[in-house]
Amino acid sequence: MIVFLLLLLGAVMNDTSARDVISFNTGWQFKKGPFSTDPMRASAQWDGKWEEVTIPHTWNAKDMQVKADAFYEGVGYYRKKQFFGNELAGKRVFLRFEGVGACTEVYVNGKLVGTHKGGYSAFAFEIGTALKLGAENEIIVKADNTARPDVIPVNHSLFGVYGGIYRPVWLITTEQNNITVTDCASPGVYITQKNVSRRSADITVKVKLDNGSLAPAQLVLENSIYTQEGKKVVSQRLPLELTPQGTQSYVSTFKLKNPHLWQGREDPYLYKVVSCLLANGEVIDEVTQPLGVRHYEIVAGKGFYLNGEKYPMYGVTRHQDWWGLGSALTNREHDFDLAQIMDVGATTVRFAHYQQSEYLYSRCDTLGLIIWAEIPFVNRVTGYESDNAQTQLRELIRQSFNHPSIYVWGLHNEVYQPHEYTASLTQSLHDLAKTEDPDRYTVAVNGYGHANHPVNQNTDIQGMNRYFGWYEKKVQDIKPWVEGLEKDYPWQKLMLTEYGADANLDHQTEYLGDALNWGKPYYPETFQTKTHEYQWSVIAEHPYIIASYLWNMFDFAVPMWSRGGVPARNLKGLMTFDRKIKKDSYYWYKANWSKSPVLYLTQRRNTDRERKQTSVTVYSNIGTPKVYLNGKELTGIRKGYTDVHYIFDQVTLEKGKNKIKAVAVYNGKEYVDEIEWDYQSEKKRDADAHENKNEHGGVSKCAPSFF
Repeated sequence: MIVFLLLLLGAVMNDTSARDVISFNTGWQFKKGPFSTDPMRASAQWDGKWEEVTIPHTWNAKDMQVKADAFYEGVGYYRKKQFFGNELAGKRVFLRFEGVGACTEVYVNGKLVGTHKGGYSAFAFEIGTALKLGAENEIIVKADNTARPDVIPVNHSLFGVYGGIYRPVWLITTEQNNITVTDCASPGVYITQKNVSRRSADITVKVKLDNGSLAPAQLVLENSIYTQEGKKVVSQRLPLELTPQGTQSYVSTFKLKNPHLWQGREDPYLYKVVSCLLANGEVIDEVTQPLGVRHYEIVAGKGFYLNGEKYPMYGVTRHQDWWGLGSALTNREHDFDLAQIMDVGATTVRFAHYQQSEYLYSRCDTLGLIIWAEIPFVNRVTGYESDNAQTQLRELIRQSFNHPSIYVWGLHNEVYQPHEYTASLTQSLHDLAKTEDPDRYTVAVNGYGHANHPVNQNTDIQGMNRYFGWYEKKVQDIKPWVEGLEKDYPWQKLMLTEYGADANLDHQTEYLGDALNWGKPYYPETFQTKTHEYQWSVIAEHPYIIASYLWNMFDFAVPMWSRGGVPARNLKGLMTFDRKIKKDSYYWYKANWSKSPVLYLTQRRNTDRERKQTSVTVYSNIGTPKVYLNGKELTGIRKGYTDVHYIFDQVTLEKGKNKIKAVAVYNGKEYVDEIEWDYQSEKKRDADAHENKNEHGGVSKCAPSFF
């Protein structure tokens, strides 16, 4: 299984020499603007002034993360000198970029070989005719992350578009006849499935072929399906004559009997589809793609169904950037993020607000995460972005078509005025998605809670972002909101696509009201915890919310903001930007979602206690815990919002250090969590910011018990 996924990513060459896919990430030089003259003409004068870099690379790894509205937005140049030998004579040569922020021009030996607009989708250019074989060649890439009205996103307001070649680059070499490389940089193979059940499934494999010569070729296309263990299940050979007049499509159909279904996290079983192109009995090209046999269905008011079984949609969202790295990530960072998402117990991920790494999507296939992929049509419209939005959607769909983990294409997020333009463009995007891929859902997201908003109801699913208690109203207003929609719009396929609150770990208090003025510089972690505790309990009781996606799994950069005491940062993550600290809310969801044992005392960082009489909260999914204060067992435990939520009220602290210990026994094993608080005297916080009492308590010097 690992081998065929690596083949999918181009990291391993095929057994034959038909198609070579090699990493093209080393030996690059970089020069950052701004430039006073035409850089292409001046590049020869920069010798000795280039910086040696390795791809992935971004020039905004630091400045976009530390100070609001103070980052470099503009042009950067990359140069690579590469020897291409005469053995490439008669071959076709391509460069494939997985992601460049955000608009790109690629030159080979001074010749423009292609341009691309959009910072998140892959693109591929054929460069063979511009090469000098048997000599050193110069490749120059111009990258520009300047916000512009005709390329989405049209600004840096919700997140920053990091500049540079921040995802891998591949050099692909094929014979003259190949499985197309330049069909929106897709694999050239498209797998669809119909009538999926445990008895059978109808599988269609469409392959796009390209003849780069000036003569028709007599070829054979062989499509085969293999089990995860490597056994060939079915195969079909199609003799064909491939003419040079454009890309040609060929289709094989199969009926899989008694298929092993892809069942999410429970059993993410993957077949593989191998498409081989043969000439005179020899393989001249080959592409391998994953096949997860599954069927998704959404029933309004009831929920999400996977292969006919109701499936829990425990959702998180993820921005791709890391502290100190920006968007220039390796597979190690992607794997780390996915490990945290799996650990918290999530079953579905909204990858927001743009196309993310191919490797990431492939790992979700193998992990069984059900995912939402979307384009960066966010925040604002200009009236000039229509063509580019459609291009980026087409690229997303074709490049990601075969990932069984993807169930929906996201078309826009919080885009409004002018309503008529936005609604019309959303309808066009929906039509495009259904033309490219009739079998998946579409979704658009609104930041208002009204089903009848002028830009709504233009996609299969209506997403709504709701931040009760943070941007509007009170934490508890989520309940009447969803119950009102249930009553008035029972037919609507609704998803709660963002909710939550910021949490600065340096801000701690026991005094919390039911709403927080997010414009103030004080963002206590305890308010985030309170928000998630109550709002998840409401979500869990309302199947009308087909899926929910908390915002966000990780803190991330917002280079135009300065709020909550940390410049250029959105603090709504369950984990900190550097991925070093898991906030209390992380363990709330892990206790509610995960099958792993969790015993956790909350308010671990709120060490300076403000009240002598307080409350202690424990999350435990392994039964009722016993809790001790300074060695004495506490009494009066009660259940909170869910079955894993335990609260001790009216706990009286001693002056000085107070040690709290929680103990639970599960399957014969004892789990322990210990924290320490300090109480000196009663303290009253600003009543305007903190008007009501909280029902939590806790801070730790010891690691929690979670396995």
